[in-house]
Amino acid sequence: MIPLETAKRLKLSGLEWIPAVNDFFAIPDRDLDERTFVISDIQATVETILGRQVIAFQGASEWALDDLQTSELVWLPREDQLRQALEQALLARGHVWLSLECDQHGCTCTIAHPGVNRSYRAGSASEAYAAALLDVIAD
Repeated sequence: MIPLETAKRLKLSGLEWIPAVNDFFAIPDRDLDERTFVISDIQATVETILGRQVIAFQGASEWALDDLQTSELVWLPREDQLRQALEQALLARGHVWLSLECDQHGCTCTIAHPGVNRSYRAGSASEAYAAALLDVIAD
């Protein structure tokens, strides 16, 4: 998963988020920056009953934050979502050439579109895709 600061930069750069089940997000500036949330159609929690861990399914949950506008949240896109957004941004420029190579030290995402051939090295595939996407969006 990409760091929250990278996700904030993607949001500020104009990356659009249409929330869907299984999307991850953060709630910044409410002392919850270290927490990751996921959109789910049913809540499952880990509980201890009679000394044994169980997964409990809840039909509804109550919380102090009853609802938040999506503009207050920061989407934490998964690797596949970052790659898809990067492919769409490259397609909008008329060309898609994208590769990802990983080794024990990290990953390199290489992109090419007319007049541009760039590589982005990071610790994970998600972070390499995010770096490339930020650069492409900024062009």
